Amino acid sequence: MISCNIAAINLIVMSLERELKKRSDSKCELCGSDEALQVYILPPTKSESLDKAIMACTTCTTQINDPESTDANHWRCLNDSMWSEHQPVQIVAWRMLSRLRNEGWPQDLLDMMYLDDEALAFAKATGEGEEDTDKVIHRDVNGIVLQTGDSVVLIKDLKVKGSSMIAKQGTAVRNIRLDRDNEKYIEGKVGPTQIVIITDYVKKL
Repeated sequence: MISCNIAAINLIVMSLERELKKRSDSKCELCGSDEALQVYILPPTKSESLDKAIMACTTCTTQINDPESTDANHWRCLNDSMWSEHQPVQIVAWRMLSRLRNEGWPQDLLDMMYLDDEALAFAKATGEGEEDTDKVIHRDVNGIVLQTGDSVVLIKDLKVKGSSMIAKQGTAVRNIRLDRDNEKYIEGKVGPTQIVIITDYVKKL
């Protein structure tokens, strides 16, 4: 049964990749590169669907996932991609322009963008667009910034509150969610159980 489920998931991923390559003409939908392409699922969504995914290069995805590696000049490509007819591309463009708005030129582009209320709410779900003084920053045990959708690994055994379960050191927790009010709390699944984890006990993968 497990092997059948894995095969089904692989088919979904392969189908999505084919559709994205077709939509993007096998190019990064953000910067136009045709090298090191991969499917990028927009957090905080859990489903792999065409309306919540883009085709992106490693350079773009690395910087999206790690704010500290962001090269503002690279994202001048958004002058073009922000006008994409595909909403997930628009959402990622909005998020990156919001992150870089203090550079000046990204704010000018943001002022020209339009997202409907539903798309804008989803774009804001990762915390991009909030003022730095208001934004809660989550960091792992090494001080690396965590984002919604990241994967982490537990660095010690953790007893799950309210149960007899112990989450073992070395367990990977994928597709985490951030507590918007507390920088020390993240959520993720260990097995079938959704638990709250303190960031001091995780390391980003």
